[in-house]
Amino acid sequence: MPLRYKIDVLAALKEKGYNTSRIRTEGLLSQSTLQKFRNNQGVSWENLEMLCKLLECQPADIIEYVEDVQ
Repeated sequence: MPLRYKIDVLAALKEKGYNTSRIRTEGLLSQSTLQKFRNNQGVSWENLEMLCKLLECQPADIIEYVEDVQ
């Protein structure tokens, strides 16, 4: 996958005070989105926007493009 996470998303959220229980309770991100973060899978633009809002950062702080060499 050419796009990958530069950070441990769940650890960064926890550092900002957002544990998975709080995220689910407040309806910030779905359980399936949290699972995608655990599995280093891509998420929707809306989820990426929410993540940027929660972490107070830009998308480039979270993801990067790495050319797939095969």
